[in-house]
Amino acid sequence: MDFAPSAKAQDFAQRLTAFMEENVYPAEQVYHDQHVQLGDRWAVPPIIEELKEKARSAGLWNLFLTDERFGAGLSVLEYAPLAEITGRCHIAPEVFNCAAPDSGNMETLSLYGTPQQQDQWLRPLLDGKIRSAFLMTEPQVASSDATNIECQIRRDGDEYVINGRKWWSSGAGDPRCAIFIVMGKTDLDAAAHAQQSMVLVPADTPGVTIERHLPVFGYDDAPHGHMEVSLKDVRVPATNILLGEGRGFEIAQGRLGPGRIHHCMRSIGAAERALEMMTERLLSREVFGKAIGMHSVWEERVANARLDIEMTRLICLKAAWMMGTVGNKAAKDEIAMIKIAAPSMALRVIDDAIQSFGGAGVSDDTPLAQMWAGQRSLRLADGPDEVHRRAVARSEFKRAAGRLGINIREIRK
Repeated sequence: MDFAPSAKAQDFAQRLTAFMEENVYPAEQVYHDQHVQLGDRWAVPPIIEELKEKARSAGLWNLFLTDERFGAGLSVLEYAPLAEITGRCHIAPEVFNCAAPDSGNMETLSLYGTPQQQDQWLRPLLDGKIRSAFLMTEPQVASSDATNIECQIRRDGDEYVINGRKWWSSGAGDPRCAIFIVMGKTDLDAAAHAQQSMVLVPADTPGVTIERHLPVFGYDDAPHGHMEVSLKDVRVPATNILLGEGRGFEIAQGRLGPGRIHHCMRSIGAAERALEMMTERLLSREVFGKAIGMHSVWEERVANARLDIEMTRLICLKAAWMMGTVGNKAAKDEIAMIKIAAPSMALRVIDDAIQSFGGAGVSDDTPLAQMWAGQRSLRLADGPDEVHRRAVARSEFKRAAGRLGINIREIRK
C-alpha cells in the first residue's frame, strides 16, 4: 500500500491550506455576523459567494471529482487529505464546491446522468450556481434498510408520478436548492433490491412541499437545513429517471462509497482542529498553580487523541487506496469500518476539547459545540453504526465459515 501523495495532490494541499489560512478561517466570524444582520436564517450570507469566487479563481474548485471533464481529476486517495483540510471549518466545503449532498449528487449525475440531465443540472451544480438535495430517508420506516422505503414512483405515459414523504433532506432548505434526487419504488413485484429507482425532481415542481425544518441538537444549519418533504402526485418527465428503473441500489452504492471517504476525512480534519484548540487552551490556562495541560489526566487525553487520529487516518487512506486499486466492492469492509471509526473518534477528541474549555466549550464562543453536533449526526448519516458493524461482522463470519467448511447461508437461516 502506498499512501504517499502525488506531486499534484501535494500542490493542491499546499494551496488549499494557504487559502484556508488567508480567507476561510477569518471569514468564520463574518459568516455568523452576516447571518445575524440579514435577519433571515435562510438567506445566504454574502461572504459565501465571495469566497466561492475567490476559490474558483484560485483553481480550488470541484476537487472531489475524479473525471477531469468535470473536476480536478484527482483520485479518491489524492482527494482524501484535501477533504481533511476542508473538514476543519464547517463553511469550507461549500467554498470549494465540495459540500454534501451536492458532491454526491454531482458524482451521481456525472456517472449516471444522460447528456441532457448533465446539461440541465450537472453544469449549474459544477458552476456553483445552484444547490441540490438527496431524498432517500423516510420518517415512517427504518430507512437504514433501504428496502423499506415506501415512496412510490409510478409510470404514467410520458411521466412519472411520485408520492411519498422524506426527511433529513439536507440542503433542501437552501433558497438556491433547485433539484432533488429522489429514491423510491417503481416495481413492488421485483426482487427486493431491484424495486428502487432514482428520479430527478425540480424543487419547484407542483406537489413538492417543505413540511418542516429539523434542527440537530438545536442547530438549524441554515441556510442549508435538514427538511421533511412531502411529495403528493408530483409529476416529472419520464426522461428524469436516472440510469433506468430498478437501478436505485446500484446508483446508491456508486454514490455512497466516495462520499463516505469524504465524510470521514472531514471528520479527521475536525478532530485535528479540536486537538489544536485543546492543546493551546491547556497551555494558556492555569489551575492549582500550573498550566492545565501539565496535569496528568490531560497528558493522557492529548496522547490518546493523537493516537486515535493517526490510526483513523491510516484506515481511511487504506480504504481510499483500495477503492482506486481494487474497486468499491472489494473495499466495502474498509469503507464500513471508516464510517464507524471516524465520527466516533472525532466525537471523543471534540468532547475532550470541550472539557478543556469549560463553560466556553459548550457555548457558541468556540466552534466546538457545533462540531460535536455535526459529528454526532454523522454516526447516523449514510447508514448508522449498527448497519456498518453488521456488514463487517458478517464478512468476518463468512471468512471463518470458509475456513471451517460451513455453509454460512444455512446458519443465517
